[in-house]
Amino acid sequence: MKIQISDNIIKHYLQNVYFINGHSCAGKSTMAKMLSERYGMILCGENYHDVFPREKLSRWKQPSLCYFDTMSGWEEWLGMTPEEHWEWTYNVSQECIEIEICELIRLSAGGKKIIVDTNIPPDVLREISDYNNVAIMLCDPPDICHTRFFDRDDPDKKFMLEQIKKCKDPEAALKNFNSWALYRPPVETDWNNTGFFTYTRSDFESDTREEVLKILAKHFRLNGNN
Repeated sequence: MKIQISDNIIKHYLQNVYFINGHSCAGKSTMAKMLSERYGMILCGENYHDVFPREKLSRWKQPSLCYFDTMSGWEEWLGMTPEEHWEWTYNVSQECIEIEICELIRLSAGGKKIIVDTNIPPDVLREISDYNNVAIMLCDPPDICHTRFFDRDDPDKKFMLEQIKKCKDPEAALKNFNSWALYRPPVETDWNNTGFFTYTRSDFESDTREEVLKILAKHFRLNGNN
């Protein structure tokens, strides 16, 4: 028998969990970190599913999450076509959902509020969470990460740039890497019409972090306002 947990049960256990999803470069990670510090929340940053032991992943049940263990090297990954990369990231996202929900239920047992920089898609968030527990952060233009991806002070981004420089043809590898952000998949999330609260970032020069923080805190009702 395949075990299934009803959405209303999951929603009950995740009632103190707040999710931020949306476009790359919209400020999701920054806001999750700031909210955690300002309001004493547990932070589940990007890739928090990595807490699950890699040796317990199954290459048959979680093949995309196991890809880094089976690839020949980073140049193979960086050589993926935009179509191949989108399919891989989509599958990773799907495989992560179970791990992330289980981890959030585990963390929720302590009673503290949790803020999540998540890739759980909106259709799943609608089943397991509520309007005031989810915020969608967008960019205008949405493909701004094509030119600003490596502008962020992020260890993962620095590592990726180092791997690109190690490729036989770094210029071609960087060009291919950037093309991933411009790819339009056959099934694309309609971020503007998820039914959730949405904030769009269009100013990429000014420091608007405090302003956005207040907007999200009000939406999440973290100051006790209903």
